[in-house]
Amino acid sequence: MTARKQTGKLAAKTLSRLLSECATDANADTTVLVGPKVGLDAAAIAVQAGTLVLASDPVTYAVDQIGRYAVHVNANDIFVSGAEPRWMLADLLLPPGKASLAERILCQIRDACREIGNVSLIGGHTEMTPGLDRPIVAGFMIGIAPGGRVLTADRVRPGDVLIVTKGLAVEGTAVLAREFAKQLLTSLPKATVSRAKRLLDRPGISVADEARIALSCGARAMHDPTEGGLLNGLWEMAAAAEVSLHVQPDVIPILPETQAVCAHFNIDPLKLLASGSLVIATAPRNASKMLKALSAADIPAAKIGIAAKGPAAVHLGKRKVVRRSNADDILKVLGND
Repeated sequence: MTARKQTGKLAAKTLSRLLSECATDANADTTVLVGPKVGLDAAAIAVQAGTLVLASDPVTYAVDQIGRYAVHVNANDIFVSGAEPRWMLADLLLPPGKASLAERILCQIRDACREIGNVSLIGGHTEMTPGLDRPIVAGFMIGIAPGGRVLTADRVRPGDVLIVTKGLAVEGTAVLAREFAKQLLTSLPKATVSRAKRLLDRPGISVADEARIALSCGARAMHDPTEGGLLNGLWEMAAAAEVSLHVQPDVIPILPETQAVCAHFNIDPLKLLASGSLVIATAPRNASKMLKALSAADIPAAKIGIAAKGPAAVHLGKRKVVRRSNADDILKVLGND
């Protein structure tokens, strides 16, 4: 008879130990009034000045780095709002019998919070859930905009310059390389697949540095293109601001590893998970200064187009996108797994 795999919450003693080890930063943060602890249902923070900015995102891919990934994906949504991430809650849903994953994932979360610089893990939930074959992390990030000013995508104005940082698509390329390395090696050099797998580490998926620079150089709006890739990210900005975005396809920076992986699977690199790149809209007078500042920080960036009056749409050369894609191209591959 097959032994039943453990489901439900982690043992209280185990969870208490893990939380005490991972709550060091929260304990040192004087704004945290109530931090993570077994038996407590909520966290509490004291805010004296500024505007709170909140965002949440689940992570279901990149299992081996899922904790670190969850931190950066959620922090990116705070950074593009012109705010600084400060506090995080995380729900860990683990496959039955995989309680040991909790320690690895929580340590990844702790370390990634430290990478950003000032983020405290203050709470969440951890359990083993029936029906799962891989862990899921649902993150909730809280940030603060000290001056009260929050950037939103609907601030884009006709005439604004569009800038994209790094290259596309770090996230999707790395996930596919990690999930399908053996298959990719049938047509791609080992060095290419290895570089693709390491993209989650370098250049990484955090947009912290470029967002801070862009904000200091007068960014009007920023957006973190994720599901559906750059095309969805641009469409979301166009729809929010009710402008037409005109983009030159030949200047869009696509990573060579992405080109190779997408060619292998016959998918569109512009529709592939794109965390790691930042789309910035800024007044023309600020564009040159911003590009120089990004270059000085060793962050590749390219001017890819402009915003103009007109119905919400993305004009990619002769290609016109007038609606949001409902599915990322990565699902064309994962669906065949």
